[in-house]
Amino acid sequence: MRFSHPLMHNNFSTSDMRSVSKLLKQKNIILTQSKNVKLFEKNWSKWLGVKYSVFVNSGSSANLLTMAILKILYKKNEIILPSLTWVSDVNSVILNNFKPVFVDINLNNLCMSESEILKKINKKTLAVFITHAQGFNGLSQNLLNYLKKKRILLIEDVCESHGATFNKKKLGSFGLISNFSFYYAHHMSTIEGGMICTNSKEIYQMARVLRSHGMSREIDSKSEENKIIKKHPKLSPKFIFLYPGYNFRNTEIGAVIGLNQLKHLNKNNIKRKKNLILFLKNLNSKIYKTNFDLIGSCNYAFPLILNKASFPMRNKLEKLLKKNNIEFRRGNAGGGNQLRQPYLKKYIKKINFSKFKNVEHIHNFGYYIGNYPSLGSAKIKKICSILNSI
Repeated sequence: MRFSHPLMHNNFSTSDMRSVSKLLKQKNIILTQSKNVKLFEKNWSKWLGVKYSVFVNSGSSANLLTMAILKILYKKNEIILPSLTWVSDVNSVILNNFKPVFVDINLNNLCMSESEILKKINKKTLAVFITHAQGFNGLSQNLLNYLKKKRILLIEDVCESHGATFNKKKLGSFGLISNFSFYYAHHMSTIEGGMICTNSKEIYQMARVLRSHGMSREIDSKSEENKIIKKHPKLSPKFIFLYPGYNFRNTEIGAVIGLNQLKHLNKNNIKRKKNLILFLKNLNSKIYKTNFDLIGSCNYAFPLILNKASFPMRNKLEKLLKKNNIEFRRGNAGGGNQLRQPYLKKYIKKINFSKFKNVEHIHNFGYYIGNYPSLGSAKIKKICSILNSI
């Protein structure tokens, strides 16, 4: 079905095609992970403001490898995470045998409620796994200070918030590890892809190894690799597997697309920010929530949240959106309250949904629609006019 306003717009440009074509025309090309992957990682690290980055095949893989690293390095068992997030954040915690501890969200930024985080921290808490949902910042100085004081790790999911900032510093540069997604619909794309970012050399080396079946030859240090070879003289030097791992590598094609898209990311983000401000300005605040925390935000989608918890109003809105061919998703990030999903019933037996009031409202009465750089102001005003006609 063709939408008059789709969730996403094709951001694979002519220059991206030329970059791929140039790569494919080279003699004796290597299409699996090679020099372009390394260059993309270097340029991404510089753009973000971190020391190390590891390019993988998806944001979900980045999440999974991050939790695998924490499981190897630390003994504490509880990870605090939001009830509004993408499913792979939760699955990465569960599949690495951590205990997920869920908290409600703040409706002003769709991220974890700071007060709820502080309530849930205890002696078993290893990390706070924060999702910067749909381009909003979920950090505060008070939270950062408290986590540092209590020696609680901060892990950032920035899959939906490329270029968003806190105190003029990019999200993804605060935590021990941060994860990004380059899925087709996000701020920039490698078609499919993700990035693991850190300032820790140890974690960087572990991420490289785990990305490639757990093989020691992926260590980015000959001296360190040689130490491992000497430690295991009965094994083939090229086939020493340090950890249980899989193939999470990306390709040279993904890397050259990423290198090209990164050149345009800042400019496109400025346009997305202007789009959101215009959208909220023209939206009827009596019907929809418009008072979000916009400082530092960079939104790839327009949040559309009904103020009133009314199912008749919800049904009316969905009919209006469908009638006007406006593509939408209910539940905002990840389809709403993850605690209502069937996969979690095995792990969490009893849930008091009254303790998750805000995410429940998003689950039932929250939506998002597309925001992309090519969207003109006249189109945004027209969409708002349609939405306000409810």
